[in-house]
Amino acid sequence: MSRKMSKFVPFSPRQKTILSWWTDGSKFRDWNGIIADGSIRSGKSTAMALGFFLWAMQKHNNRNFAICGVTISALRRNIINDTILTLERHGYKVLDRRGASLLIVSKGDVKNYFYMFSAYNERSQDAIQGVTLAGVYFDEVALMPQSFVNQATGRCSVEGSKYWFNCNPAGSRVHWFKTGWINECEAKKILYLHFTMDDNFSLSEAVKQRYMSMYTGVFYRRYIEGRWVAAEGAIYDMWDRQKNLYDPDEPEWDYCDRYPRYIAIDYGTANPMVFLDVIDDGHTYWIKNEYYYDSRKMENQMSKTDAQYGEDFEAFVGGDHSVTVIIDPSALSFRQELRNRGYRVKDAKNDVIDGIRVTSTLIKKRMLRAMRGMCPNLEREVESYVWDEKALERGEEAPVKMNDHAMDAMRYLCYTLTNRRRLAV
Repeated sequence: MSRKMSKFVPFSPRQKTILSWWTDGSKFRDWNGIIADGSIRSGKSTAMALGFFLWAMQKHNNRNFAICGVTISALRRNIINDTILTLERHGYKVLDRRGASLLIVSKGDVKNYFYMFSAYNERSQDAIQGVTLAGVYFDEVALMPQSFVNQATGRCSVEGSKYWFNCNPAGSRVHWFKTGWINECEAKKILYLHFTMDDNFSLSEAVKQRYMSMYTGVFYRRYIEGRWVAAEGAIYDMWDRQKNLYDPDEPEWDYCDRYPRYIAIDYGTANPMVFLDVIDDGHTYWIKNEYYYDSRKMENQMSKTDAQYGEDFEAFVGGDHSVTVIIDPSALSFRQELRNRGYRVKDAKNDVIDGIRVTSTLIKKRMLRAMRGMCPNLEREVESYVWDEKALERGEEAPVKMNDHAMDAMRYLCYTLTNRRRLAV
C-alpha cells in the first residue's frame, strides 16, 4: 500500500537548530542532549523525531536506540508514521517489525535498530532494563514516570550517546522534569529550546486562532503559551452567573427542547447521588434540572438502594426511555439497574484533568448553561470547586474531593460528548 507524501513546508529557525545542533560545525555538538518544550502544534515533534533519526544514522552504526512514548499506539500515531515517510523520502530504508516494536533503518553500509517503549506507569522501567543504548528519544516526557526516564537515560552508555526530550508543559514549576532537567540544562550540558505556534510555518493565522479558542485558564497558559504553571485556585473561574445561567423563557431554550436528551450521573451510596438532565442542541449543553440526594444531610434516613434510586430516576425523567444515560463506568450495579429498566446507558469518559480542560472551554464559550434556580447544588459547587493545594505539593494535580458530585456529573457529560470540532467553533 502506498503512503501519501505530505506537502513540504520550510523549517523555522528553531526547527533548523534541532536538525543541526549535533553536527560537526555546531558549538553544541559535544553536548549531552536537547530539550524541546512549549505549546501544542508548534512543530517541535516533527523536527525532534527527524533530527533524532538523522543524528543516529549519521553518527552511529549497528547500534540500539530507544524511542519512548506514553503508549506505543500514541507513539506510532504522533511520531513514527510520518517520520517513516520522511526517512524514505531521504533515501533510507525502513523495516517496521510491529510485533517486536522495532524499526530497522538502513542506508548504504549503515544500519541501526530503534526499539519502541511505552512509559505509562512505574512498572514500565522494567522493560528497558538491561539494554545498552546509543541514544534515547522521549515523546511527551513530562507525562512519563520519573523512574522510567532515569532508567532509560542510564542505559545510554555508548560513546557519543545523547538524550532527546520533547514535551508540552504538563504541570507546575515544581514538576520533576522542570526542576531536574530544564532548570539544570546548562549544568547537564543539555540544549534547551522553547517553542510556540509561530515556530510552525505550516499553521495559518486562522488555524492558530482556532487552537487559541479551544483552551482557557491554566490550560491556555500551558498548551498555547507553553508555560509551566500550577493548577491552583478556582477551577472554573470563568463561570459567569449572567452568561452561564439561563431563564426558561429564553427563545434559544424553547428551540432546544426538540434535541437529544441526556442524563449525566455521578453515582453515590454514602456520597450524594446526582442526576443532571441535559438537552444537547449540537452547540450548547442546556442543563435544565438536577436530582441531588445526600443521605448524610437527610435526618433519620439511610442511603438508598439501587432499586430505590432506579425509582427516583424513573420519576426524574418522567418515564422517557429516549434518554441516553452517561455514567461513571465504575458504577456497575446502578448501570445494570438502569439497563434492566430499559434505558440506554453509555460509559462516561472519566479522565479528570482532560475532562476539566474540556468543561472549562465549554464554560468560557458559554456552550454549557444551566437553568436558573433549577440546579442549586450545581450552582453552589461550580463556584467552590478548587484545586487541591496539598496534591500540588506532592507534584500531582487534582480537585479537592469535597462538594464535587455535580461537578463530576457535569464533567462526564462534557468530556464524553464533546469532540475537538465542537470546541473549535
